[in-house]
Amino acid sequence: MMPAPAQPLFIGQGGAARFGLYHAPAGPCRGAWLYLHPWAEEMNKARRMAALQARALAAAGWAVLQLDLHGCGDSAGDFGDAGWDSWRADVARGLDWLHNTVGSQLPQAPGLWGLRLGALLALDYAAQPAGRAPARLLLWQPVLQGATHLTQFLRLRVAAQMLGEGGGESGTADLRATLAGGTPLEIAGYTLAPAMAAALDQLDAARLAPPCPVHWLEVVAADGRPLPPAAQRLLQAWQAAGADCRVQTVAGPQFWATQEIAEAPALLEATRTVLLEACHA
Repeated sequence: MMPAPAQPLFIGQGGAARFGLYHAPAGPCRGAWLYLHPWAEEMNKARRMAALQARALAAAGWAVLQLDLHGCGDSAGDFGDAGWDSWRADVARGLDWLHNTVGSQLPQAPGLWGLRLGALLALDYAAQPAGRAPARLLLWQPVLQGATHLTQFLRLRVAAQMLGEGGGESGTADLRATLAGGTPLEIAGYTLAPAMAAALDQLDAARLAPPCPVHWLEVVAADGRPLPPAAQRLLQAWQAAGADCRVQTVAGPQFWATQEIAEAPALLEATRTVLLEACHA
């Protein structure tokens, strides 16, 4: 059975409006997922893959809400106005919307599906004691440390300076000092607020052992490649803490970072298969 076309919608109004695309399940509802997108330009590069996966999940019976976080996409606010706390609040609002919309049809609470920094946001939200708890987490290529991710983002400005595009800072340490002094930075067309940078620097997936089952899919360059060493260490730490985490590597392109929009069909199929197997189990 084919799913209905995605329904565009807004949750909230005015400055609190958050844009979303809702994919209704085809046939009986197996469950629901709230998609949390990655950071900055990675969000745009990954839109096609997120849409393809959302449609595939809807066709298989899941309800999916793709949500633009505060200051991102078509949601209210500018990127520089957003904060980690406002993004956590958006997660809660998205889960509430799914619960109110399809909650009576669900066998369990909605889950969180995150890509890159969106996966770290899902982990951070799930670790909080307050709010509606997700039943499961689906992690695509999760960012493991916010500080490392921030450094990679700051390097875009360093590279621009080397090409003569302005700015007096000489490296990421100088950029961090500027942020610590309360001055926002313009990087690759995005305004990075000091508060957001400070929040990212404190995020570490090693301290966020998930309290619910996790399906983790990692994209690698070729079939048979193992999980990267840092991810292996994290997985071992989570399992030692009692987390229920299942990991699978899938060959494909790094579609969130490729110059042209790319697809990873193997990731789409692996995700669908993993979730169907979890339902049958």
